Amino acid sequence: MSEAPECTAEHDQLLFDVFAQRCPSRSTLEHLTGRWGVLAMAALHDGTFRFNELRRRVHGVSEKMLAQTLQALERDGFVHREAQHTIPPKVEYSLTDRGKRTAALLLDLIRDVEAQMPEVIAANERYDAARNG
Repeated sequence: MSEAPECTAEHDQLLFDVFAQRCPSRSTLEHLTGRWGVLAMAALHDGTFRFNELRRRVHGVSEKMLAQTLQALERDGFVHREAQHTIPPKVEYSLTDRGKRTAALLLDLIRDVEAQMPEVIAANERYDAARNG
């Protein structure tokens, strides 16, 4: 059995395939579209936030999960972390240019989902009634 490709090369250029199990684009997509990644990116689209401000904006996220999410998004180049050497230390998070482009796309998806919620709720009710009925 052959190993699943990470990505392929064509004309001396890597082609990434998120469907390939070991392609690095898959983990980046997971960082962005995971439960907290989408919300952190959307919140940061509104501007620069300190950690606790961002945590209050993204209701329900634990300190640990937000820190891990921000670290992954910073590593991928979507989030910029700026630590000011003051007492107490002040750390702010903002989107990079890449992050702004991606957050805009995520916000389009969020708005589309929110706009469809009446139909989604109706579909849920029909599905549940058919399963339980």
